[in-house]
This record gives sequence, structure tokens and C-alpha cells, in this order.
Amino acid sequence: MEPAGRARDRVPRVDPYGFERPEDFDYAAYEEFFSAYLVTLTRRAIKWSKLLKGGGGVQKSRTDMNRTFPDNVRFRKSADPCLQKTLYNVLVAYGRHNPAVGYCQGMNFIAGYLVLITKSEEESFWLLDALVGRILPDYYSPAMLGLKTDQEVLGELVRTKLPAVAALMDGHGALWTLLVSRWFICLFVDVLPVETVLRIWDCLFNEGSKILFRVALTLIKQHQAFILEAGSVADICERFKEITRGGFVTECHTFMQKIFSEPGSLSMATITRLRDSCRARLLAQG
Repeated sequence: MEPAGRARDRVPRVDPYGFERPEDFDYAAYEEFFSAYLVTLTRRAIKWSKLLKGGGGVQKSRTDMNRTFPDNVRFRKSADPCLQKTLYNVLVAYGRHNPAVGYCQGMNFIAGYLVLITKSEEESFWLLDALVGRILPDYYSPAMLGLKTDQEVLGELVRTKLPAVAALMDGHGALWTLLVSRWFICLFVDVLPVETVLRIWDCLFNEGSKILFRVALTLIKQHQAFILEAGSVADICERFKEITRGGFVTECHTFMQKIFSEPGSLSMATITRLRDSCRARLLAQG
């Protein structure tokens, strides 16, 4: 038999999406998970492909932006083709298409994932337009009122469904924006494993933004005991980072089943009511 170390040397250090894996990556656990997940992934890919209908051409730019995803080989200038230029074109085109929003921090990560999956400027552009213009209104506007509102909505949902966590937050004066702003503005990109993010996005395009609350509540509820051990704001922040890692979030198919059971009932009427009250409160605060 071939030595295990030599066999591992042949295992690619880059995942199927172009991201480099860490030195301590658990290849055995991942292969066990992925072999079972492949059937589901194929079925989902067929559904995903039906969403990707191209539109008209987009205008190219001569504009330059900072590099996105430095740990992804497909965005490096040495890549052929280099997706960095494709990403630039999508973001510049969208800025011209929707000047009221223009470019906002965080959009590069969203568009970057779309480019990685579709490999198409046009398809990425229209999917970005659906997200920013229809599914997540005011998330990326200059005031980011939609983003701020939904962070407050999550706080209200935690207060109702997980009161012990809310009491911990109140006791330490911890702000939700300090803990979950990246979850929402980047739609869990660079927060959760890529396969899990893409499954969340499937639901996001199909069911709307309510899915973001289900994901957040599931993460918090699953690790409630761990979070409640925190003794300071810094400790709370560190624990909120820790709960986005490990086997629970890597097993994306099981995780997606959990998000529809763990948070319990979560109607759109409830979300709308909370959004109205939280938005009013934010506007009153100026």
C-alpha cells in the first residue's frame, strides 16, 4: 500500500471553488461527507442552472478595485482566466445600473461568489441585481437602513426565542451589529463553508431574506450553552466566531434541514411587523 503521507501529497490543496485549504484541513472527514452529499449536490445543481438565464450585455470598465478573495487561486492575476477582471466589470456595471446604491463594501464578496459559480458577467450581474434590488432592499444603500433594521430584528427574535442569550447580551451591553454585521452584509461569505453558503443562497433566491434569520437563529440556538459561558463582550464576540466553524456547519445538508426546524415558527408577517417597528426606532434615533 502507498504511504498515507504520499497519498495526501496528491490531494489538491485547493477546493472546487478555488479556495486554498488550511494545513490542518480534515480531508478524511470531508471526503466522507462529500461522498454522501454528491447525490444531493447534483440534484441541486440542476435546479440552480434553471435560475441562470442571461440578460443583455454589460458595459466594461477601465476601473480598478482592490483584489477580492486573496486566498482564491482564480482571482489571482496569474490565473488564466483571471476572474478579478470579471468581478470588476460586474461591480462597475451594477454601479452604473443602480447609481442610488453604487458600490458598497461587502458587495465585492457577494459578486465574487456569483462570478465563481456562474463564470459569466451577465448572469452574475442579473443575480446581483435580484439580490440588491429585490431580495435585500436597502442593505447596500448609503445609509444601510435595511441591514441595520434586520440586525435589530434578529435581536428581537433572539429576545423571544432565546431569552437567556438576550439577557447575556443586555447584561454586557453587547450590540448585535458588533456580532452579526458580517453575517448579514456578506450573506455568510467567509463566515461559513462555501458549500453551506451556496445552499443558503439557493434558499435566499427561492424564499427571500427570511432565510438569513433562520440561519442566524439556528447557529445561536445550537450553541446556546457555549455562548452563555461568555464572561465579557470580547468573549461573546469570540464565541460568535467559533460557532460558525466545525462539523455542524460543514455538514451542509444536515445544517439546512436544521434551519427549518430549530428556530420554530417564523412567519413573514412576524418579520414584517418587527422590521416596521425596528425601522421606525432607528429612524427616530436619527
